[in-house]
Amino acid sequence: MALVAVFVLFATFFGFAQIHNIPPDGDGAMRHINNSPRHGEWVTVDAGMGDRVDAWLVYPERSDDAPVVIVIHEIYGLTDWIRAVADQLAAEGFIAIAPDMLSGKAPGGKGSSAVSQDEARSLIRNLEWEEIERRLNATARYATSLPAAASRYGVVGFCWGGGISFRYATEQPDLGAAVVYYGVSPDTDELGNIKAPVLGLYGGNDNRVNSTIPDAEREMKRLGKRYEVNIYEGAGHAFLRNQSGQSGANMNATKKAWPRMVEFFRENLGS
Repeated sequence: MALVAVFVLFATFFGFAQIHNIPPDGDGAMRHINNSPRHGEWVTVDAGMGDRVDAWLVYPERSDDAPVVIVIHEIYGLTDWIRAVADQLAAEGFIAIAPDMLSGKAPGGKGSSAVSQDEARSLIRNLEWEEIERRLNATARYATSLPAAASRYGVVGFCWGGGISFRYATEQPDLGAAVVYYGVSPDTDELGNIKAPVLGLYGGNDNRVNSTIPDAEREMKRLGKRYEVNIYEGAGHAFLRNQSGQSGANMNATKKAWPRMVEFFRENLGS
């Protein structure tokens, strides 16, 4: 009986440890942020042309300079869940910064926190690519100039942000790595300029997005560029936020995708 008790205790602890190596789901975001030992703060980034972007910045607990990861939010804007994802990236050793692409777009010159999900979707659909790229470039300059930062940086995006992450790789030659969580692929004629390796993480039950993968995969291969595709059977769209969905498939995808992303960033940005 004692041996069984020890085994159960070990298994319980191991499961607890595993859960804490992934970000929370949407419902657990604020609890995660409130309990984080890491330093997170709101900062304002000068994006040029009189434009300013609010961003959530989280520092890792380490003794040396850290590579930077820019976190590009979903179509719902900069939510508490995205802030929790940034915090978990900091737990992995990266300086994580999540710019609010709706900064100044909401009534009263406010951002994501001032609008509903439906309003956020409408506002995001009206964003121009030139402004998005300028804001991402400014965020990269800001974060990599921090005293605690290394010069290498990558991007990761989710849903709408996943598509933006892939497209940003077609425009920014200094980018060290791009990760796409269930975002649509760029047009194939845009892929020739990509310098950074790209990692794609997709749910198997998400053909709206996945139907854009084969053309991009063929073209990236033809161009001799690195594009790693991972499709998780049975998982749906937004599986990292909706971890309880799809009868366990979303959680299975989360447990595989998150560590692969961390490994990918460490391979290409440094530990």
